[in-house]
Amino acid sequence: MHNQQPTATPGMHMGAGGGNRNTKNKPYDSHGKREWTNGICDCFGDILTCCIASWCPCIVYSQNRSRYEHLEQRGYPHPSGGDACSSDCFLHGLLTGCCGLGWVLQIGNRERIRNRYKIDGGCFGDCMASLCCNPCALTQEARELELEEHSMVPPKN
Repeated sequence: MHNQQPTATPGMHMGAGGGNRNTKNKPYDSHGKREWTNGICDCFGDILTCCIASWCPCIVYSQNRSRYEHLEQRGYPHPSGGDACSSDCFLHGLLTGCCGLGWVLQIGNRERIRNRYKIDGGCFGDCMASLCCNPCALTQEARELELEEHSMVPPKN
């Protein structure tokens, strides 16, 4: 049996050390930016992540951060789907529990994810999404990471 590696098609952005960073072929604007693959209100497309992000946002934050860092540093998906219980989770949980400010940590992570996938936006939008739509923002980030990770996994025969 002969397996052939998939090749990039027009609109795909293949990063160095990673998979397809635009799997749905979203159009880029004149500045080389695109929209999120899934809108902020599309969080119910991944109901499990949305529920966990609603009740324990520190877990999804920690997983997103470790998945992102693993893709950046190693160029392939995190083997366990991200570290759920880490120092990032603890810090986010502590800030959320003590003063309701865990969402502040998400701003930087959201910016890094936007930059990796060349998604249009800025600090103010990242701040507002994390503050006002926390579970949806976390789910949106998780889904963007998941699309690239799935583009690297060979199909099962």
